[in-house]
Amino acid sequence: MITFLICLALLVAAYFTYGRYLERQVAVDATAETPCRRLYDGVDYVPLPRWRVFMIQLLNIAGTGPIFGAVLGACFGPVAFLWITFGGIFLGAMHDFISGVMLVRNDGLSIPEIVGRYLGGGAGRFMRLFSVLLLVLVGAVFVLSPAQLLSGIVPTVSTQAWIWVILGYYFVATMLPIDKIIGRIYPLFGVALVVMALGLLGALVFGDYRIPELTTLRNFQLDAHALPIFPTLCITIACGAISGFHATQSPLMARCVGNERECRSVFYGAMISESIIALVWAAVAMAFFGGAGELAEALGAHGGSAAWAVDAVSNGMLGVAGGILALLGVVAAPITSGDTAFRSARLIIADMLHLEQRSKYKRFYICIPLFVAGYWITQVDFDVVWRYFAWTNQTLATVVLWSVTVFLLRRRANVWIGLLPALFMTYVCASFVFVSNQFLGMENRAAAYAAGGCVTLAVLVLMIFKLRKEYAKGIS
Repeated sequence: MITFLICLALLVAAYFTYGRYLERQVAVDATAETPCRRLYDGVDYVPLPRWRVFMIQLLNIAGTGPIFGAVLGACFGPVAFLWITFGGIFLGAMHDFISGVMLVRNDGLSIPEIVGRYLGGGAGRFMRLFSVLLLVLVGAVFVLSPAQLLSGIVPTVSTQAWIWVILGYYFVATMLPIDKIIGRIYPLFGVALVVMALGLLGALVFGDYRIPELTTLRNFQLDAHALPIFPTLCITIACGAISGFHATQSPLMARCVGNERECRSVFYGAMISESIIALVWAAVAMAFFGGAGELAEALGAHGGSAAWAVDAVSNGMLGVAGGILALLGVVAAPITSGDTAFRSARLIIADMLHLEQRSKYKRFYICIPLFVAGYWITQVDFDVVWRYFAWTNQTLATVVLWSVTVFLLRRRANVWIGLLPALFMTYVCASFVFVSNQFLGMENRAAAYAAGGCVTLAVLVLMIFKLRKEYAKGIS
């Protein structure tokens, strides 16, 4: 348990230390007028209290990622604790905070528009298509996973019926002003999510469970060769460490933040909170099943279903009543990310086409094709959707990290806090293409990693030219 407690303490401490350091790097301005007041429209630009903005941001970014991803990632062993902790502090929370500040200072525009402003028009146009694809994938994933869990809680209602119910809710939530449903009920879902995490943490610490210590870097996966720790762990545990999906969600709250000083708690704080949730679930999964190897065997016997593991853990550790509460928290998390995924997709398309969103008819026209595509994806095998969503998600995070690097350079801030994570994630995503059987699956691993390095080097060379040009421009 010592490894787990140290990692937990580091995550909490990072909010008060590294988070404040990042505030100084971006020069947070408490006197600056934020988009929610300057561009108020009563639909998306609406001032909300800090605690509501934080809770909505946490629920928007959480989904099943820090739960399902952490359970699956725990099969690699206690090394997952390191990725969640250091990835969360130096990559994920930094990514969310600085990109959040960039959004606030650019009228809360969707992330493709921001990428275009910092990496160029070509990158912005690519990101428009890439982000909408990711968000529709996310929406589909966050329809399927809660529908499967709900059908387990209420066996008399089929998964397909729950899919229609959830899609119906998503459509309404996407269409209505943000303070009508999202701003009102998310705090209640937030309580369920927090209570669930605290309940499991209490059962873990005070119950008769043993959390494995980080004494080896051994890979506990059943097929360790097919699933090497690097880069597979970094793709498997995205939410909880770093996730590009977060940057697509942050514009929603960038349009509701009342003061730049709220950005650390809303963006950095929400990501640290998510990392803590992921850390708890990784520890719980290993402890409940008796170790990482035993967890991998149990999942293998149930088709690799993280939903099954979550159900078993919740009921086994907290009893029937506590299990229902925990599952409600797990159900609320993806639902409150799924609806905002579709909402973010609507905003990206509206920003791209310069369509104001006061008119409900214009919102309706955008939503219809998005939900048709989302429903079609729900008919595809869940495991296939999840695998490609995970890589797409991390690739998006990489693009945003390069945008963050340019932003820091323009400000003459410490560019290394963005550059090193951007390089690392570029190598993660590039090498995964050559290593994973989802893509090329090269048997010669040395050659696969070398190929990933060549791609990373090529990207770095291109970015050096970009950074040199930006440096010459000066602060803008």
